[in-house]
Amino acid sequence: MSALHYRLEELYRAAHARELPDPMEDAMAPPENLAPAAVLIAVTERDDPGVLVTHRPHTMRKHPGQAAFPGGRLDPGETPIEAALREANEELGIDPRHVRVIGETDPFRTRTGFDITPVLATIPADLPLVPNPAEVAEWFEPPFRYILDPANQQEQEVHWEGALRRYTEIHWQGHRIWGVTAAIIVNLTRRLALAGHDA
Repeated sequence: MSALHYRLEELYRAAHARELPDPMEDAMAPPENLAPAAVLIAVTERDDPGVLVTHRPHTMRKHPGQAAFPGGRLDPGETPIEAALREANEELGIDPRHVRVIGETDPFRTRTGFDITPVLATIPADLPLVPNPAEVAEWFEPPFRYILDPANQQEQEVHWEGALRRYTEIHWQGHRIWGVTAAIIVNLTRRLALAGHDA
């Protein structure tokens, strides 16, 4: 077990010992019937760990062009962990044998009809990734500490469908992380803060 994995496991256990007091939620109320989904927060085992993020193709029906963690709907009978590993394999060619799962973190329910369970894990650095062009336009690896730093999580406002909506943006080297993915990052930041973690 790597030092990074051990450290994140310890943080994970301490951070999930109690309820998250102020979770970030979708700016618009989700529908009643939600499809279960999962994403993989894959932290790379480097001296300065990164995290894998993709850009979805603009041709996709849901969240086109957005930055996202690898993930998608659960197949019948799947657990969130199984789905996250399968999707990471389908999208980036990550062999599940290389993934060391730490655990599930706070779910995020979207106005587009998904109940998303983020799965935190570590992977070896510099795995040979093979993006699936049908699901991934490109991928990038921002530093984990950078995206977890509240100073880099910029709150924005927009008038949408007759109301003022708030959302978060994270910018890194020309990449814009926002929407659901940014909200999941904010919730993970707040969750780890419960364990005394300072990004």
